[in-house]
Amino acid sequence: MRIRRADFRDIPALDHLLFQVNDVHADGRPDIFIHGMKKYTDDELAELLQDESRPVFVYEEDDGQIPGYCFCMIEETGGGNLRPMKSLYIDDLCVDETRRGAHIGTKLYEYVRAWAKNTGFYRITLNVWELNAPADAFYRHLGLKPLKTTMEDII
Repeated sequence: MRIRRADFRDIPALDHLLFQVNDVHADGRPDIFIHGMKKYTDDELAELLQDESRPVFVYEEDDGQIPGYCFCMIEETGGGNLRPMKSLYIDDLCVDETRRGAHIGTKLYEYVRAWAKNTGFYRITLNVWELNAPADAFYRHLGLKPLKTTMEDII
């Protein structure tokens, strides 16, 4: 097993996992997400994998299988009343539904956290949809705490 930056050969595995993530969201919020879709086209994935400001990490097993990924974005904020800050935003962390509970997500997060710390980031941020209680519990178990809450009123 190893965790590494994703590359073009990983696109089919990333696609498989992106469909799974979308379906979790579409099950919970069909008013927002469309079943059977994914967040990125293969062309968009190919571009993203070359973008140094959007690192993607994969968990690769010894047999070459990719049961998990972590899509990230580098964010730099500051100005006005805010201190300058470099954050690593986790846009998406997914473990194949057949492999959940095998600590793959924990290993991915710990790797990305160490990478961010060694690269000079101040913090890691992410969003969790309210519909995804297992993900919320997972991130809280890792020690993440709520930063802010987004409210909605569907009209």
